[in-house]
Amino acid sequence: MIDQILAALQVPGARLVNVQWDGDHNRLDATLLGSPEAVRASAFAGARAAVRLIDMERHRGSHPRMGAVDVIPFMPVRDATMEECVALARDLGRDLAERLGLPVYLYDRAALIPERRSLAEVRRGEYEGLKAAVAAGERLPDFGPHEIGPAGAVAVGARKPLIAFNVYLSGRDEAGAKEIARAVRESSGGMPAVRAIGFDVADRDCVTVSMNLVDYEVTSPRRAFDAVAEEAGRRGMSVLSSEIVGLVPAGALGEGDVRHLRLEGFDEREQILENLVSRGDEAGAEGGFGDVSVAGFLERLASGDATPGGGTAAAVAGAAGTALVAMVGRLTDGKEGYEAVFERMAEIIPAADAARAAFLELADSDAEAFDGVMAAFRLPKGTDSERVERGAAIQRAFLRAAEVPAEVARRGVAFMPAAIEVLENGNVNAASDGFAAAQMLFGAVQTALANVAINAGSLKDADAAERLGAESREIDARSRALLETAGPAFRRRLEQA
Repeated sequence: MIDQILAALQVPGARLVNVQWDGDHNRLDATLLGSPEAVRASAFAGARAAVRLIDMERHRGSHPRMGAVDVIPFMPVRDATMEECVALARDLGRDLAERLGLPVYLYDRAALIPERRSLAEVRRGEYEGLKAAVAAGERLPDFGPHEIGPAGAVAVGARKPLIAFNVYLSGRDEAGAKEIARAVRESSGGMPAVRAIGFDVADRDCVTVSMNLVDYEVTSPRRAFDAVAEEAGRRGMSVLSSEIVGLVPAGALGEGDVRHLRLEGFDEREQILENLVSRGDEAGAEGGFGDVSVAGFLERLASGDATPGGGTAAAVAGAAGTALVAMVGRLTDGKEGYEAVFERMAEIIPAADAARAAFLELADSDAEAFDGVMAAFRLPKGTDSERVERGAAIQRAFLRAAEVPAEVARRGVAFMPAAIEVLENGNVNAASDGFAAAQMLFGAVQTALANVAINAGSLKDADAAERLGAESREIDARSRALLETAGPAFRRRLEQA
């Protein structure tokens, strides 16, 4: 189940940078970085998977929860404002309500009702309490149906970075942990910007005070830790360790805090927000074709350089084809009159998004592979040993330059049936897009096969050349047979439009 949800989150342009779950909370936390459009698409895809897989009538866990998706917060990290995050949250909320039938509550900065700025207030009573309240006509959602079904409800908001901070205490005195939580949280007169609950953690044979620090500049992890430790000491309990769940801004931790807080499993490289952003910048600086504009890619393609070339263009055509498949799927899913294919479209859309990402990676790989051929030819050949090594390097490079477009062809022909499926069963007003997807994927296959042929023709390994040739002939035949079905299918859909 977790793997399926994480797979759904894999949308091009959104990086899944942190994932945590445990059996006691029975809760999955996932953090994404990316453009507003990509993160929004990823959040929706993950929500759709969670709604399909999780039944709140059966779900139990020690962490407060009200739905299969539960909460989706947007936070400005860089080149974004809080106002933009508010607009993004409200837009996604409407989409979740209209397309997935989820009751949606807007919270924190995105809240439409002042009392819903607090997530704790929105989630009050959890799934069971909220279900009863809505059934009685109370606490109705901002968007979506006025009833709570098996998927529960979702809170969507915009906020500053929040730190999820757990402090584990000795013993099994759950009542004591609850008392400590009341003493330190803002709502009970404790520290400002702190929300806290206490509960037993059977798997660890201890108890915990689980806190959300909603503004670390007001109350830092160190201050919260010290307060919990002081309250625990009064009750004869001691601190075992603490844990930051997910990410933390660098400014929230001072010198020596990791040791002072007894943080377990803390990884600065993976959990400090600014480090992840910097690594994303470094990856983007490498200039992958998925990170450049269409005009920029075409400019590079039109240059006098040998790369990028036809193999890279084939992979980009494959990415375009799968993008069209995803588009038709999204124009169909949730639309009246297409209820019979909702479940299938929910499967096709994330698969198409993942295929698009794979094609863009292959575009980079193809350029790298041919650069490898050129580099092999530049190796020294002054001695017999150098000539032998150069010859072997050239053969390895040609094999790689044939294998990459072969993978493009494999993936292209494998996704053509999905293009034809959305053409035949998807939104009739997008039939031309489904037909275009099939054509683009066919073009990707044929262009890739041409690159396989020209590079395999330089191989001295007869077995490898024959293997690639035989597979190419089989892929060619399959792609042509599939394309033959696309034209008649398109004509039938035109008659229905």
